[in-house]
Amino acid sequence: MLLVPSDARPTKRRPPFALVARIAVSAGLLVVLWFRMPPIDLDELIPRWSLGNIALLGAGVALFLVSYACGAVRWHQMLHLLGIRAERGRVLRHTLAGQFVSVVLPGSVGGDVLRARRLAGEVGDGSGVAASVALERLTGWAVLPLFTVIGFAINGGLRHVGRASSVALLVALATWGLLGLLMIAGGHQSLGRRFGSAAAGWRRMVGTTHLGIASLRRSPREGLEVFAAGVLYSLMQISAAYLAARVLGIDQVGPTALLVFYPAVGILQVLPIAVGGLGVREWALALFLNPLGVPTERAVALGLLLYALTVATSLAGAPAFALGVRKVRTNPPAQAELVA
Repeated sequence: MLLVPSDARPTKRRPPFALVARIAVSAGLLVVLWFRMPPIDLDELIPRWSLGNIALLGAGVALFLVSYACGAVRWHQMLHLLGIRAERGRVLRHTLAGQFVSVVLPGSVGGDVLRARRLAGEVGDGSGVAASVALERLTGWAVLPLFTVIGFAINGGLRHVGRASSVALLVALATWGLLGLLMIAGGHQSLGRRFGSAAAGWRRMVGTTHLGIASLRRSPREGLEVFAAGVLYSLMQISAAYLAARVLGIDQVGPTALLVFYPAVGILQVLPIAVGGLGVREWALALFLNPLGVPTERAVALGLLLYALTVATSLAGAPAFALGVRKVRTNPPAQAELVA
């Protein structure tokens, strides 16, 4: 049996120098990209205003908002899979608040920490909620490489565009490989029992994975629903990126190209080395799109436009962030839960 304490440990705040370092990385990558670009007119980086482009941007905003709703559905389903009862409206509100903090207020407390803390304050199961957030994120990392593989299968020519194809495939396989190791470690009875959610770092992740595997064995259908919600989430984000490319007149990039390369961009930009993925996203887009004939300045413009759309849509979480949390418990507090 795996002992999971019902109250999570207080989360340590990241020191200020970590945020400063991430800002430095973002700025450094953008500077390098700037000097790689030939002399250009800055007007070329700005979308041309027309009714068609405004409509495309509006559709992109809508797709991002739908993706956040899909993320909330995925989290709610994961909570249900773990036996934690939470209202859908609360889950959506905390999801939007977390998105707002992650993108608009990238400080010492991340969006995932915020939403986990707030929901835990309502349902009274800190470790269970923390596990649900970690497992929800892991399902997202399982879904993204799938799109890369599907894109390669649909458009075989994309398998032969040099370094871009190799890096995209390497990122997909490495992501699945790390997840596979976690699944093996989490599924191992002795390791799973040894590392609970009270542990720290990778040991806590192993314990969390063990908890998720045990839940999936009991309810495989609900696990498929979590996966399906993750597929919709990623599909909405890829579709928004396609519309942004159309706004900038990047005609060299079709839907299958984004299926192949944008998941790798999504994986790289969430690495905790930059602020909001700024710089990493633009560098990755230049790496993947240059071989398709997209100039570096256009790839950078696409990254910045996607960042602007993300910030704009994340502002929808400002009211939820300001409202805070209500101390209403939907689950009775318990000293500990035993998970088979």
